[in-house]
Amino acid sequence: MKFLALIFIVLIALLQYPSWYGKGGWLKVWGLDQEVKAARQTNRELQNRNTILEAEVNDLKQGLDAIEERARSELGMIKQDEIFFQISKSNHQKKP
Repeated sequence: MKFLALIFIVLIALLQYPSWYGKGGWLKVWGLDQEVKAARQTNRELQNRNTILEAEVNDLKQGLDAIEERARSELGMIKQDEIFFQISKSNHQKKP
């Protein structure tokens, strides 16, 4: 009787092996599911970035204010008849 039970346990284990470790086994499906979740998260982040960039492109195409702001901040440009003051901090300290 014990021998028969042992044979059944071995047969059940052999039948279960492909469903856990085989080509389409549960572990592989679980791993692929984790990869899909990570890819969806990456896609959401990239979609948010694309939305922000699209809004910036539309703003640059339609509004001169955005172009002027970029020219001032990135290129240091000033308007005609505008006075530019630059204040620099000195690292030298007077000794008493």
